[in-house]
Amino acid sequence: MTTHAPHALHTPHSPQGPQGPQAVQSVTLPTSLDEAVAALTAMPAAVPVAGGTDLMAAVNAGLLRPAALVGLGRINEIRGWQYQDGHALLGAGLTHARMGRPDFAALIPALAAAARAAGPPQIRNAGTLGGNIASAAPTGDALPVLAALEAVLVIVGPGGLGDSGVARREIPVSHLLAGREMLRPGELIGFVRVPLLHAPQVFLKATGRTGPGRAVASVGLVLDPARRGVRCAIGAVAPMPLRPLEAEQWVASLIDWDGERGLAPEALEAFGEYVAAACVPDQGEPVAAGVLHLRRTVAVLARRALGRALTS
Repeated sequence: MTTHAPHALHTPHSPQGPQGPQAVQSVTLPTSLDEAVAALTAMPAAVPVAGGTDLMAAVNAGLLRPAALVGLGRINEIRGWQYQDGHALLGAGLTHARMGRPDFAALIPALAAAARAAGPPQIRNAGTLGGNIASAAPTGDALPVLAALEAVLVIVGPGGLGDSGVARREIPVSHLLAGREMLRPGELIGFVRVPLLHAPQVFLKATGRTGPGRAVASVGLVLDPARRGVRCAIGAVAPMPLRPLEAEQWVASLIDWDGERGLAPEALEAFGEYVAAACVPDQGEPVAAGVLHLRRTVAVLARRALGRALTS
């Protein structure tokens, strides 16, 4: 599979010394996943980078000083998507701008909406799906949508059989975000497999003063008529997206899946409150004003998302 040797650029140490910022010593630019895995395996301290929107923020804040980078921008196989047994296999290198286009929106509407809300154009043009997942920032817009869709990550890494020596394994996106399974040395996210539900799905978020377009709370909600289910994930209120499973099951039992799927306003209101109570619990008495405000925000987002999905 590997046809070209990865291109490496070498730069000297920063003259500021060990106490100051240090320049990256090498940048490797592979053209295939095989080459990327080989580079990461050969340089355990190297950090993979695609759009670099989160990584550069960490570098600028002094939180990360990578000794080497493995750039993924030249790997064409992870920059598109394909159909696979009722699923969409999304390349981890898909940019937010690409996912926001109409053809992708027809495929996975909620993920397209999250991509369009990911920030200003320069962020959407550079930031990638895989980077959003790997950085696992609580405010990542794609994360609650992927959690609600129960997406699966295709991880590539060393140890495979055959000429390439690259192995693939799959883990639920929720396992990685929750820290139940971590990327091993030499591994990176290659693809994201998402079921094509052919049913309404919604992404909404509320923003505040925490930065341009940064979510205070967000919701990804999808209907799954085949399983007569509602799947909802709340983002930005915790280190990872939260699934209010009891609220999902309760409201799904109220929906006439063989009819018009409508719900009374009281039921939508109750669903929102159910979700908010599950995802923004009390933190002692009296309940802080900030907690109450966040809970109200989550309740409104969940109610509106479900209402829109049921009337789509």
